[in-house]
Amino acid sequence: MAAPWSFFHLWHRRAGLLLGLCWLLLGLPDALGQPSAFQLRRPRARQAVLNFELQRNLIVLPVRLNGRGPYYFILDTGVGKSIITDSGLRDSLNLRLGQQYLVAGVGEEAPLVAFVTDSVRVELGDKKLAAAQNLSLLLLSDDILDLSGYVGRPIHGILGADVFRSFAVTVEAEKQVLTLHRPDAFRPPSGRSWVELPLEIEGDRSYITTDVVLNDSVQLPLRLILDTGAGHALSLEVGSDQRLTLPAQRLRSYLGRGLSGDVSGYLGRVKALQLGRYHIRSLVASFPDDAAVRARVGVVRNGNIGFELLKRFSVVIDYPHNRLWLRPNALFRDPFEHDMCGLELLAGGPQYRRYIIQRVEPGSPAAIANLLPQDELISINLQPVANMSLTQVTRLLHSADGRRLLVFVRRADGDLFVTNMTLRRQL
Repeated sequence: MAAPWSFFHLWHRRAGLLLGLCWLLLGLPDALGQPSAFQLRRPRARQAVLNFELQRNLIVLPVRLNGRGPYYFILDTGVGKSIITDSGLRDSLNLRLGQQYLVAGVGEEAPLVAFVTDSVRVELGDKKLAAAQNLSLLLLSDDILDLSGYVGRPIHGILGADVFRSFAVTVEAEKQVLTLHRPDAFRPPSGRSWVELPLEIEGDRSYITTDVVLNDSVQLPLRLILDTGAGHALSLEVGSDQRLTLPAQRLRSYLGRGLSGDVSGYLGRVKALQLGRYHIRSLVASFPDDAAVRARVGVVRNGNIGFELLKRFSVVIDYPHNRLWLRPNALFRDPFEHDMCGLELLAGGPQYRRYIIQRVEPGSPAAIANLLPQDELISINLQPVANMSLTQVTRLLHSADGRRLLVFVRRADGDLFVTNMTLRRQL
């Protein structure tokens, strides 16, 4: 018997390492989703190749709704039901509102209202090579997550299991290319560098069970959500297993904003994670406060794997056959790094090229440099940030331990302020 609710994972870390969001749709039946909602537009085609943008470790795909757009959606295995987060699309697309649900998530605030909107024609990619003719989506009543400000470009929604139930999906982060394979024509990848892992599909989400080496003395098999919509590498829920404890060296940190308020926890490193025969070392992991997460969990799991880790592989996600394939790419040996400046930026203004500091961590390089919340970032090393994407700015601010940056900001009162900031590895 289906549970009378569905659980989605995504909490939102604007400072750069993780995007994720945990929510609960109160009273939403699992049967709301339609299997194989999307089809390739060319009847005899075996696959379709789509370009995407990789922004802040998120897959951003152009989408047309009812023939209009393009709009931009994040492709997220952590979300069961596809969602329109931009409530302004209700009027511009004349969307019909159906049954109302409450949406609760991590944090302490009251739930939001969401509506089902049905019979929406959704076309994927610039060339509209795949489409769902009558998709049912959720429409949030308020864009509390402000995904556009986080990503630094307009974001209108999230595509979830509706896509992954319909195709075997190859994601190549290096090339920023997505391939949708018709399930009945799909052939598994071949070659010695590929590894195959079983996927467990429960409800609308996919899980893998794999070994995580927490430290020199503790190695555990953990059940983890496969989450392309989380920009971090790994998130672990300490309360899910008594043997899963916080690392000795850790940072107390604001982890982000959920649908129901702020989420805090710790950041630290785990010694290794095993994916098939591939041994990934020294991952930065988040450890959200137990009370904030476990109260919303409706299925047994120990955390999630995000795209900071997955982007180091060519990935084939095959819901129809319950399989995951991975092959390392050129990013595989890149080190996992945490924020080295201690500030959180939000993009706004025309083309989302105004960058406002939202939060400064006490004792961080940004705090030592006397940067303040509501400062507007003007330039770094005399390079105007208006000429950079938010992804580029974030990379620069996290670039190298000990690097000195000359930072110009405009204070909230309009005064200009210049300072030197020295980046520092904290983990």
